Amino acid sequence: MRPMLGALLVAMAAGPLALATPADAGGPHRPPHRITVFVAGDSTAATWPADTIPKAGWGQALPVFLDEHRADVDNRALSGASSKSFVEAGLLDAILAAIRPGDYLLISFGHNDEKTDERHTDPYTTFQDYLSRYIDGARAHGAHPVLVTPVERRRFNAEGHATPSHGDYPAAMLALGASRRVPVIDLTALSMALWDRAGVEGTKRYFLYADPATNPNFPDGVADNTHFQAHGAIEVARLVASRLQIRRLVPPGLVRGLHRDVPDTALIWPATIPVPA
Repeated sequence: MRPMLGALLVAMAAGPLALATPADAGGPHRPPHRITVFVAGDSTAATWPADTIPKAGWGQALPVFLDEHRADVDNRALSGASSKSFVEAGLLDAILAAIRPGDYLLISFGHNDEKTDERHTDPYTTFQDYLSRYIDGARAHGAHPVLVTPVERRRFNAEGHATPSHGDYPAAMLALGASRRVPVIDLTALSMALWDRAGVEGTKRYFLYADPATNPNFPDGVADNTHFQAHGAIEVARLVASRLQIRRLVPPGLVRGLHRDVPDTALIWPATIPVPA
């Protein structure tokens, strides 16, 4: 078993998850001085349950880089979602029912918009159209939309350099941000640079890799080049948080601890994921 796995299983009971369910997100009971950072996205950002430890999404890890006394993270990212299917499932409406003036909405899609099934969107037409719904909805409620391009997969060329896999979707999001005057965190470029520095073997520390019989949640082993283990989720969340701070997209001091080492045990895995509204 991975040495840290036992500690991770204990850690999940250490405190409440920084993830609000539809029943307790928003409404008159939220203290007026607190900021909520909502995350709308797919499986790479989603919060994963305890029976998938150490699998984690960057939205699940984001709370470790925010001042817990001033901000909450309400991670609504859903595995398998595209910008289109998230809207069609009513999940954007659920966020807009909870979001308040001064809150933030991080919008990150692309992985499943690329699929050729009913979730598909075209980069420069329907993808931008759906993303505009998130932007308009957040602004209508006095909240701050922030576009986040899709995190890059673990893919390398013959020379050992990280290579892109998202086609025109990141560029389409950047173009939309420029035209709508919405800040964009280019997580595609940031993550690809990180993977390039880590290298072919080094990136296995970030992605969900385990040998057979080393993890009870993945007894047959796993080699996943899209999703993260806790370390990877933390480091991708660090990239997102660093840009929120560097570009002054959030109030001073809201982002913290960017330069500290964060153990895997800092993450919380709930027993189950709340059923989306």
